[in-house]
Amino acid sequence: MPQAGIFPAKSVHAQFDQGKCEALRALLHQSPRTFDKATSCWTLELAAEVCFEQGLTASQVSIETIRLAIKRLGVGWQRAKHWITSPDPAYLKKKKRRDALVVLARRHGWEVGYLDEVWWSRLSQPNLYSWSEQNEPLRLQELSKDKNDPDPKALACYGVLSATNDRMYLRFVAGRPVSQVTTDFLEWLCEQVQAQGKNVLVLIWDNASWHVSKQVRVWLREHNQTVLHETQTGKAGVRIIPCWLPTKSPWLNQIEPKWVHGKRAIVEPTRLLLTAKALRQRVCDYFGCEQAELLTQKSS
Repeated sequence: MPQAGIFPAKSVHAQFDQGKCEALRALLHQSPRTFDKATSCWTLELAAEVCFEQGLTASQVSIETIRLAIKRLGVGWQRAKHWITSPDPAYLKKKKRRDALVVLARRHGWEVGYLDEVWWSRLSQPNLYSWSEQNEPLRLQELSKDKNDPDPKALACYGVLSATNDRMYLRFVAGRPVSQVTTDFLEWLCEQVQAQGKNVLVLIWDNASWHVSKQVRVWLREHNQTVLHETQTGKAGVRIIPCWLPTKSPWLNQIEPKWVHGKRAIVEPTRLLLTAKALRQRVCDYFGCEQAELLTQKSS
């Protein structure tokens, strides 16, 4: 007769190899609210449910399987269920700065914007979880692009979520995010904020290379110096106070759930979105934005 504990061990190894255990770790490093749940604290049952919804497991596994998978990572469940931490050693310091800036912005009537970039695919994504009108799982198909199709498979997009009025500001990119495109977006963003009657923007974003590069930092310094000079001469301008988030801390950026819901809303289960322009328009319609001119990378 097999010893107690043999079957659960076999089950967890079958469901969670080392790669899936690491994927589980990454999942638990996010807030359950990112997955449209009504709580910020993980439970074993909730983790099993989200693993199935995100395609990490083929079926909803038992809570014991989840517990053992976490144990394989060398972490106890009491720690993992509150695993909203970051590998950045300065995490707490940066989080406190973010929270202090948000409070300061509310006190002075400044704008607070959460910035991030995302790729919007014209191909259906099999690992994307959504629901049909009949409240049944929506099975998405793997699609391929015709070789004669001139449009790209996916488009990069800059987005900012206003904490003041929940408004989204979007600009798509002809290419990929780079430092020069980032500064072009920030310049355009300042125009939008100024049109709302604000003169200071607290910008909360991650530390992607095109956010923290020397070119972007120099642009920010020179931009703020120009705004200060214009303010002294009676002209209006928007000063930017940047707040770079810790490494791998998406739950600190409130725009992240917006991307999740947006992708669920525009996905096509069985066909390509017709053109890149149609994809841009569908995204803009969902977020209630006007489709602005594409950001482009200037040749050096």
